[in-house]
Amino acid sequence: MKTDFNKWIRAAGIRAVKTIAQTAAATIGTTAVLSEVDWKIVVSSAVLAGILSLLTSVAGLPEVKE
Repeated sequence: MKTDFNKWIRAAGIRAVKTIAQTAAATIGTTAVLSEVDWKIVVSSAVLAGILSLLTSVAGLPEVKE
């Protein structure tokens, strides 16, 4: 059981980090000029996306076979 949880944590963590990076890139990409990037919005959006990714992973991950 502990090994399954460790696999889940690893898979969910990797998925969350990818989601955070994608959200940050998309948020930065919506700004016309890099100097106009509102970094608070970028960070808060990316962190929220990571949390939502982890919560979604509770329903199940195809990477972790039961």
